[in-house]
Amino acid sequence: MVALNYKKIQEFWDRAKPSSLSPYMMEGYGFPESASKYRFKAEAKILKRLLESVDRNGTVLDLGGGVGLWASFFAERFRHVITVEASQRFYKALAARRSLHPNIQIFQQDVRSFVPQTPISLAFSGGLLMYLNDEDIRSLLKRLRGDLKPGGIMVCRETTIRNGAAIRQGNYQAVYRSVSVYKKIFEETGFQVLKIEKNSPYVLLEMGIQFLEKLKETIPYPKRWISILGPCVYFGLRLSNRWIVKMPRWLGMEYPELQNHFFAIRPS
Repeated sequence: MVALNYKKIQEFWDRAKPSSLSPYMMEGYGFPESASKYRFKAEAKILKRLLESVDRNGTVLDLGGGVGLWASFFAERFRHVITVEASQRFYKALAARRSLHPNIQIFQQDVRSFVPQTPISLAFSGGLLMYLNDEDIRSLLKRLRGDLKPGGIMVCRETTIRNGAAIRQGNYQAVYRSVSVYKKIFEETGFQVLKIEKNSPYVLLEMGIQFLEKLKETIPYPKRWISILGPCVYFGLRLSNRWIVKMPRWLGMEYPELQNHFFAIRPS
Protein backbone atom coordinates (compact mmCIF):
# COMPACT_ATOMS: atom_id res chain seq x y z
CA MET A 1 0.00 0.00 0.00
CA VAL A 2 1.18 3.53 -0.80
CA ALA A 3 2.27 5.42 2.30
CA LEU A 4 0.44 8.46 3.65
CA ASN A 5 2.05 11.84 3.14
CA TYR A 6 2.22 13.29 6.67
CA LYS A 7 3.08 16.75 5.38
CA LYS A 8 -0.18 16.91 3.43
CA ILE A 9 -2.15 15.63 6.42
CA GLN A 10 -0.62 18.34 8.63
CA GLU A 11 -1.35 21.01 6.01
CA PHE A 12 -4.98 19.90 5.76
CA TRP A 13 -5.59 20.16 9.50
CA ASP A 14 -3.65 23.40 9.78
CA ARG A 15 -6.14 24.87 7.29
CA ALA A 16 -9.23 23.24 8.79
CA LYS A 17 -11.78 25.36 10.60
CA PRO A 18 -11.76 24.43 14.32
CA SER A 19 -15.53 23.99 14.61
CA SER A 20 -17.52 21.23 16.27
CA LEU A 21 -18.30 19.82 12.79
CA SER A 22 -14.74 19.65 11.44
CA PRO A 23 -13.42 16.76 13.59
CA TYR A 24 -16.35 14.71 12.27
CA MET A 25 -15.59 15.68 8.65
CA MET A 26 -19.07 17.20 8.33
CA GLU A 27 -18.00 20.68 7.22
CA GLY A 28 -19.30 21.76 3.81
CA TYR A 29 -22.48 19.68 3.78
CA GLY A 30 -24.82 22.26 5.28
CA PHE A 31 -25.41 20.27 8.45
CA PRO A 32 -26.43 22.41 11.45
CA GLU A 33 -24.28 22.59 14.59
CA SER A 34 -26.85 20.34 16.26
CA ALA A 35 -25.57 17.48 14.05
CA SER A 36 -22.24 17.41 15.89
CA LYS A 37 -24.01 17.66 19.25
CA TYR A 38 -26.28 14.74 18.35
CA ARG A 39 -23.38 12.58 17.22
CA PHE A 40 -21.18 13.42 20.19
CA LYS A 41 -23.98 12.74 22.69
CA ALA A 42 -24.78 9.40 21.05
CA GLU A 43 -21.10 8.40 20.89
CA ALA A 44 -20.62 9.39 24.52
CA LYS A 45 -23.23 6.81 25.51
CA ILE A 46 -21.20 4.12 23.75
CA LEU A 47 -17.98 5.26 25.39
CA LYS A 48 -19.52 5.35 28.87
CA ARG A 49 -20.36 1.65 28.52
CA LEU A 50 -16.80 0.85 27.49
CA LEU A 51 -15.28 2.75 30.42
CA GLU A 52 -17.24 1.21 33.27
CA SER A 53 -14.21 -0.61 34.72
CA VAL A 54 -11.61 2.18 34.24
CA ASP A 55 -10.07 3.86 37.32
CA ARG A 56 -11.62 7.37 37.54
CA ASN A 57 -8.77 8.57 39.77
CA GLY A 58 -6.27 7.90 37.01
CA THR A 59 -4.96 9.82 34.00
CA VAL A 60 -6.46 9.88 30.51
CA LEU A 61 -4.25 10.31 27.44
CA ASP A 62 -6.33 11.89 24.65
CA LEU A 63 -4.46 11.45 21.36
CA GLY A 64 -5.30 13.99 18.66
CA GLY A 65 -7.53 16.18 20.83
CA GLY A 66 -9.10 18.25 18.04
CA VAL A 67 -11.32 21.03 19.40
CA GLY A 68 -11.46 19.33 22.80
CA LEU A 69 -14.92 17.74 22.90
CA TRP A 70 -13.56 14.48 24.29
CA ALA A 71 -11.05 16.26 26.51
CA SER A 72 -13.94 18.01 28.27
CA PHE A 73 -15.85 14.73 28.49
CA PHE A 74 -12.89 13.06 30.20
CA ALA A 75 -12.10 16.06 32.41
CA GLU A 76 -15.56 15.80 33.96
CA ARG A 77 -15.04 12.13 34.78
CA PHE A 78 -11.33 11.62 35.48
CA ARG A 79 -8.78 13.24 37.77
CA HIS A 80 -6.30 14.25 35.07
CA VAL A 81 -6.42 14.53 31.27
CA ILE A 82 -3.42 14.87 28.94
CA THR A 83 -4.35 15.99 25.43
CA VAL A 84 -1.91 15.90 22.51
CA GLU A 85 -2.70 17.87 19.34
CA ALA A 86 -0.34 18.80 16.48
CA SER A 87 -2.43 21.44 14.68
CA GLN A 88 -1.81 25.03 15.77
CA ARG A 89 -5.45 26.01 15.11
CA PHE A 90 -6.88 23.16 17.12
CA TYR A 91 -4.33 23.67 19.87
CA LYS A 92 -5.65 27.22 20.34
CA ALA A 93 -9.21 25.87 20.56
CA LEU A 94 -8.03 23.41 23.20
CA ALA A 95 -6.32 26.17 25.17
CA ALA A 96 -9.61 28.07 25.36
CA ARG A 97 -11.39 24.98 26.63
CA ARG A 98 -8.73 24.42 29.28
CA SER A 99 -9.95 27.51 31.13
CA LEU A 100 -13.14 25.57 31.89
CA HIS A 101 -11.28 22.42 32.97
CA PRO A 102 -8.04 23.08 34.90
CA ASN A 103 -7.35 19.33 35.08
CA ILE A 104 -6.63 19.28 31.33
CA GLN A 105 -2.97 19.46 30.31
CA ILE A 106 -2.32 20.25 26.64
CA PHE A 107 0.72 19.52 24.45
CA GLN A 108 1.17 20.72 20.87
CA GLN A 109 3.14 17.79 19.53
CA ASP A 110 3.09 14.89 17.09
CA VAL A 111 1.61 11.88 18.91
CA ARG A 112 4.30 9.67 17.40
CA SER A 113 6.97 11.35 19.50
CA PHE A 114 4.97 12.15 22.65
CA VAL A 115 5.91 10.24 25.80
CA PRO A 116 3.67 10.73 28.88
CA GLN A 117 5.48 11.22 32.16
CA THR A 118 2.86 9.41 34.23
CA PRO A 119 1.16 5.98 34.01
CA ILE A 120 -2.06 6.06 32.01
CA SER A 121 -5.41 4.56 33.03
CA LEU A 122 -7.02 5.22 29.64
CA ALA A 123 -5.56 6.01 26.24
CA PHE A 124 -8.10 7.33 23.73
CA SER A 125 -7.80 7.70 19.96
CA GLY A 126 -10.81 9.50 18.51
CA GLY A 127 -9.96 9.04 14.84
CA LEU A 128 -6.17 9.19 14.88
CA LEU A 129 -5.02 5.80 13.61
CA MET A 130 -6.57 6.41 10.19
CA TYR A 131 -3.95 9.16 9.67
CA LEU A 132 -1.01 6.87 10.45
CA ASN A 133 0.81 4.33 8.31
CA ASP A 134 0.80 0.74 9.55
CA GLU A 135 4.36 0.79 10.89
CA ASP A 136 3.68 3.98 12.86
CA ILE A 137 0.50 2.56 14.35
CA ARG A 138 2.43 -0.49 15.52
CA SER A 139 5.19 1.63 16.98
CA LEU A 140 2.67 3.87 18.80
CA LEU A 141 0.66 0.96 20.19
CA LYS A 142 3.75 -0.87 21.46
CA ARG A 143 4.84 2.25 23.31
CA LEU A 144 1.35 2.89 24.72
CA ARG A 145 1.17 -0.68 25.96
CA GLY A 146 4.06 0.13 28.29
CA ASP A 147 2.51 3.45 29.37
CA LEU A 148 -0.76 1.87 30.54
CA LYS A 149 -0.91 1.09 34.25
CA PRO A 150 -2.21 -2.36 35.38
CA GLY A 151 -5.90 -2.55 34.56
CA GLY A 152 -5.64 0.31 32.05
CA ILE A 153 -7.23 0.11 28.62
CA MET A 154 -7.18 1.89 25.27
CA VAL A 155 -10.26 2.86 23.28
CA CYS A 156 -9.99 3.66 19.58
CA ARG A 157 -12.82 5.16 17.55
CA GLU A 158 -11.86 4.70 13.91
CA THR A 159 -13.45 4.99 10.48
CA THR A 160 -13.59 1.56 8.85
CA ILE A 161 -14.41 -0.21 5.61
CA ARG A 162 -15.88 -3.67 5.19
CA ASN A 163 -12.86 -5.49 3.76
CA GLY A 164 -9.10 -5.02 3.66
CA ALA A 165 -7.63 -1.54 3.64
CA ALA A 166 -7.72 1.41 1.26
CA ILE A 167 -5.80 4.68 1.15
CA ARG A 168 -7.32 8.01 0.22
CA GLN A 169 -4.87 10.38 -1.42
CA GLY A 170 -4.92 13.99 -2.54
CA ASN A 171 -5.33 17.04 -0.31
CA TYR A 172 -7.12 14.92 2.29
CA GLN A 173 -5.33 11.68 3.07
CA ALA A 174 -6.32 8.77 5.29
CA VAL A 175 -6.17 4.98 5.49
CA TYR A 176 -9.47 3.15 5.91
CA ARG A 177 -9.04 -0.29 7.43
CA SER A 178 -11.53 -3.06 8.10
CA VAL A 179 -12.39 -4.34 11.57
CA SER A 180 -10.40 -7.51 10.90
CA VAL A 181 -7.31 -5.51 9.87
CA TYR A 182 -7.48 -3.46 13.09
CA LYS A 183 -7.94 -6.61 15.16
CA LYS A 184 -4.82 -8.10 13.59
CA ILE A 185 -2.78 -4.93 14.28
CA PHE A 186 -3.94 -4.83 17.91
CA GLU A 187 -3.12 -8.48 18.50
CA GLU A 188 0.29 -8.21 16.79
CA THR A 189 1.23 -5.30 19.08
CA GLY A 190 0.39 -7.17 22.27
CA PHE A 191 -3.21 -6.13 22.89
CA GLN A 192 -6.30 -8.16 23.63
CA VAL A 193 -9.52 -6.95 22.01
CA LEU A 194 -12.16 -6.63 24.74
CA LYS A 195 -15.07 -5.27 22.74
CA ILE A 196 -15.91 -3.92 19.29
CA GLU A 197 -19.01 -1.78 18.85
CA LYS A 198 -20.34 -0.21 15.66
CA ASN A 199 -20.69 3.55 15.83
CA SER A 200 -24.30 3.83 14.63
CA PRO A 201 -24.48 7.67 14.88
CA TYR A 202 -21.53 7.91 12.50
CA VAL A 203 -23.15 5.50 10.04
CA LEU A 204 -26.38 7.51 10.06
CA LEU A 205 -24.69 10.81 9.25
CA GLU A 206 -22.31 9.21 6.76
CA MET A 207 -25.39 8.03 4.85
CA GLY A 208 -26.41 11.68 4.54
CA ILE A 209 -22.94 12.80 3.45
CA GLN A 210 -22.71 10.10 0.80
CA PHE A 211 -26.23 10.90 -0.42
CA LEU A 212 -25.35 14.59 -0.85
CA GLU A 213 -22.13 13.72 -2.67
CA LYS A 214 -23.94 11.37 -5.08
CA LEU A 215 -26.73 13.90 -5.60
CA LYS A 216 -24.23 16.56 -6.61
CA GLU A 217 -22.58 14.17 -9.07
CA THR A 218 -25.95 13.31 -10.62
CA ILE A 219 -27.62 16.72 -10.49
CA PRO A 220 -25.01 19.47 -10.10
CA TYR A 221 -26.68 22.07 -7.90
CA PRO A 222 -25.62 25.63 -7.03
CA LYS A 223 -23.38 25.85 -3.97
CA ARG A 224 -25.95 28.01 -2.18
CA TRP A 225 -28.41 25.09 -2.22
CA ILE A 226 -26.33 23.19 0.32
CA SER A 227 -27.64 25.48 3.06
CA ILE A 228 -31.12 24.14 2.25
CA LEU A 229 -30.32 20.54 1.33
CA GLY A 230 -28.00 19.90 4.29
CA PRO A 231 -30.53 20.60 7.07
CA CYS A 232 -33.29 18.77 5.15
CA VAL A 233 -31.15 15.64 4.79
CA TYR A 234 -29.97 15.80 8.41
CA PHE A 235 -33.41 16.18 9.99
CA GLY A 236 -34.81 13.57 7.59
CA LEU A 237 -32.18 11.12 8.82
CA ARG A 238 -32.94 11.92 12.45
CA LEU A 239 -36.68 11.38 11.99
CA SER A 240 -36.18 8.06 10.20
CA ASN A 241 -33.20 6.92 12.26
CA ARG A 242 -34.74 3.71 13.62
CA TRP A 243 -35.34 2.11 10.24
CA ILE A 244 -33.18 3.91 7.69
CA VAL A 245 -29.89 2.52 9.07
CA LYS A 246 -31.33 -0.98 8.57
CA MET A 247 -32.39 -0.42 4.96
CA PRO A 248 -29.02 -1.23 3.32
CA ARG A 249 -28.99 -4.64 5.06
CA TRP A 250 -32.62 -5.31 4.06
CA LEU A 251 -31.79 -4.43 0.44
CA GLY A 252 -28.49 -6.31 0.43
CA MET A 253 -26.51 -3.11 -0.15
CA GLU A 254 -23.11 -2.10 1.21
CA TYR A 255 -24.05 1.46 2.10
CA PRO A 256 -22.54 3.75 3.18
CA GLU A 257 -19.05 2.93 1.99
CA LEU A 258 -17.49 4.09 5.24
CA GLN A 259 -18.42 2.89 8.71
CA ASN A 260 -16.97 3.53 12.15
CA HIS A 261 -16.23 1.35 15.16
CA PHE A 262 -15.16 1.64 18.78
CA PHE A 263 -12.42 -0.79 19.82
CA ALA A 264 -11.74 -1.40 23.50
CA ILE A 265 -8.37 -3.09 23.97
CA ARG A 266 -5.95 -3.86 26.81
CA PRO A 267 -2.42 -5.27 27.05
CA SER A 268 -2.45 -9.04 26.73
